[in-house]
Amino acid sequence: MTSHEGRSLIVVTGATGNIGRSLVGRLLADGAAVRALTRDPARAGLPAGAETVGADLTGADDLASLLAGADALFLNLAAGGEQAATAVLDAAVRAGVRRVVLNSSMAVTDTPADDTHFIARLHAGLERAVRDSGLEWTFVRGGNYATNALAWAPSIRESGVVREAHPGAQGVPVHEADLADVAAVALLDRSGAHLGKAYVVTGPERMTLARQVAEIAAATGREIRVEQISEEEAAEAMSGRYLTREAALELVRMFGRTVDAPPFPVSDAVERVTGRPGRTFARWARDHAADFS
Repeated sequence: MTSHEGRSLIVVTGATGNIGRSLVGRLLADGAAVRALTRDPARAGLPAGAETVGADLTGADDLASLLAGADALFLNLAAGGEQAATAVLDAAVRAGVRRVVLNSSMAVTDTPADDTHFIARLHAGLERAVRDSGLEWTFVRGGNYATNALAWAPSIRESGVVREAHPGAQGVPVHEADLADVAAVALLDRSGAHLGKAYVVTGPERMTLARQVAEIAAATGREIRVEQISEEEAAEAMSGRYLTREAALELVRMFGRTVDAPPFPVSDAVERVTGRPGRTFARWARDHAADFS
């Protein structure tokens, strides 16, 4: 491992994911040393200022060495799943890491419902493990990621059509850079203002899936139409390696319920934590226009 010359060293799991990549850049810009964990360093494409380290968190890698000398850890369930995240957390405790910022989910409500909702259950269990670890902690409870819209990219490129069961489903899509900025503030905070806080982080405005498609059309200059399909067809398209058909159908039906009853209020957490308003979905669409072209 390289020398970090007295700077705070932050270990970032899931460093090549949407949030992780933004976070690495933000931490470097703020003067931190970053150890970015990724399965394939040669293909990571991360900034030269980061210490990019190969790590398979689901395997037999020496997790303690990955965390040696670190002050703080950004822990993302998506970087390897529940068992890997718990193993990394345990290794962080053994390595003397002081603080963990967990990328959690707004599905967590701190009520008994967390034990019945399949997304909440996973994240709530990891939140409990973090609380019990003895480390300083902050939870970034995101969800309704704007990057979910990238699932439309192949059909937009091929046919200019988006197929959804519930075009009127409502959400508050959040830009991955805003999630990264909130995490960065919590990781680098020296005042203690963010310790023990669980921030529900949303975008700045509520909108339907159909309006998101319209914003992508405006950003790309393409004509894109929305075609309504059945819930079963939508679940079939979503299911795969990480999501069973049954879980996908539960998600699709959950989206359907938001047509008449939006599930979450718009949060001002981005502005409260970072001091500036959250990025709009229109901004996200412009930032990702090349993905749809």
